[in-house]
Amino acid sequence: MIQYFKNINGITTAIEKADDETWVNILPPLKHEEFAEVSEALDIPIEFLQDSLDIDERSRFELEDNVKLIVIKTPTENHSFSESDSFYITIPICIILTHNQIVTVNSFENGAIKKFLNTFQKRNAGKKNIMVVKIFEKITQTYMEYLKEINHRRNILEQKLYISNRNEELLDLMRIQKSLVYFVTALRSNEMLLMKLARTNFLGLNEEETEELDDLIVDTSQALEMANIYTNILSATLDAFASIISNNQNFVLKRLTSITIILQFPVLIASIYGMNVPIPYQHEAHAFYIPIILALSVSIIMGAYFLRKKWF
Repeated sequence: MIQYFKNINGITTAIEKADDETWVNILPPLKHEEFAEVSEALDIPIEFLQDSLDIDERSRFELEDNVKLIVIKTPTENHSFSESDSFYITIPICIILTHNQIVTVNSFENGAIKKFLNTFQKRNAGKKNIMVVKIFEKITQTYMEYLKEINHRRNILEQKLYISNRNEELLDLMRIQKSLVYFVTALRSNEMLLMKLARTNFLGLNEEETEELDDLIVDTSQALEMANIYTNILSATLDAFASIISNNQNFVLKRLTSITIILQFPVLIASIYGMNVPIPYQHEAHAFYIPIILALSVSIIMGAYFLRKKWF
């Protein structure tokens, strides 16, 4: 699906086709015919449009025939039906700067572009370079929001694990860990991209716009540091719970072993007195109670011994 937006008197207006100072937003479902149409109409290499189809595309920038391509990774919710997949993944957004338009290509719908659309009425599409910086800003804000949500979800799952060591909470923590791996990898790549853009001045920014890009690099570094911190905390938490589960398992096995030993003596005594051979006191009136009292006495003594050793 292709959307054309233009800022007319401070109002975001959808138009039928690309014009000067127009934002062209391409959303899924992505069709080759639409790529061919946009490529021919705006004189864009079709490879630039198709790069977004590769979910593993790295953050980078490229120049060909005076058309600039910037690929940056952005977070989005994972709507996979598999319960083992991560809650969030990162996908590439292609930002293409032509002579008169700015084009964005998204392989998935994502919150960063929606946020940018809500503020598009404040932008001048003729200043394509600063619009790119603002898109970067929305992407970084989206990372921050998802990271805070991940941390909140992690805290809730930890509280549940304190009460009950269920597999469901552990699996959800594993999904969070996968999400953080995606975030750390993408943020590190984005940080390198932004630093390279600032160093080479690929966008041709003025001094004020360069300062905005520098601030954005700091924000991206902060998001990367947050992702690393949450990853380390989660790894330590999972290790701690693995140790707790192992200790609990050892305690249960120790208790079962103690109970088995305690019950072994009554079984032994009952087995001896149950043999078809002459045994002491077999003709006594109270011969039945002798093995019972003996078995209980031994069990109580062994139980007291194990309690003293804190095996229970």
